[in-house]
Amino acid sequence: MDEKFANQIINKCLNIIFNRNVSFSIDVILSKFAFDVRLPKKVFDSLTAEETWTSNINSSNFITQANMEKYDEEHNWMLQKIKLSSLKDILDVWKKVNYTTTERQYDCINVSQCDPIYNCENAFRCTDCRSSKNIVFSDGCASSEFCIACQRSVNCNFCLRVDDSGNCTNSYNVICSNSISNSFFIQDCSKLHECIFCSHISNKKFCIANMQFEEKEYFFYKKFIVDWILGDILKN
Repeated sequence: MDEKFANQIINKCLNIIFNRNVSFSIDVILSKFAFDVRLPKKVFDSLTAEETWTSNINSSNFITQANMEKYDEEHNWMLQKIKLSSLKDILDVWKKVNYTTTERQYDCINVSQCDPIYNCENAFRCTDCRSSKNIVFSDGCASSEFCIACQRSVNCNFCLRVDDSGNCTNSYNVICSNSISNSFFIQDCSKLHECIFCSHISNKKFCIANMQFEEKEYFFYKKFIVDWILGDILKN
């Protein structure tokens, strides 16, 4: 997975969510939508000095998973026993093997800048995601596909900035909600379809700011709301 592929995932996701042919750079998406998502940070392998990515920023010594495995095969991580006279002796020896493993990827295909990540395919700069595909800048997502800047959510598809939610599709900026589709700016709701700026309601469609509209009215307002959202992305 490289940035070009990640950008293709992002723009496909945006096109579905907003029903517009839009294209934004990966840097714009990172700054506008993933600015507060816990993501792997860039560090350097302490043995090779190569660039790598980790979710553990408290360590000072790093080694990529690939280099850790390679070292084990070539040298073995076990050390010859020596006489120890103090705690300092123990800590000095420990420093020789105490590297934080980075880019931990388990049963994954085509992922990069991720740590850790499990059973995922086509993932870019994600952490703690599981059984997901085509995800970018996300943390703690599971069983999801085409998710951008999402956190702690499950069974979501074509979603942007969906947090602590489940079973969401084609939606943007959803918080602590369930079964949301084709909706924007939703908080603490369930079973909404085609709703915008709604909180604490359930089993509704064509609502804006918790007000019920006719379908034609709703889509009239939705059009310029989408214009506003996409225009805001382009602002510096």
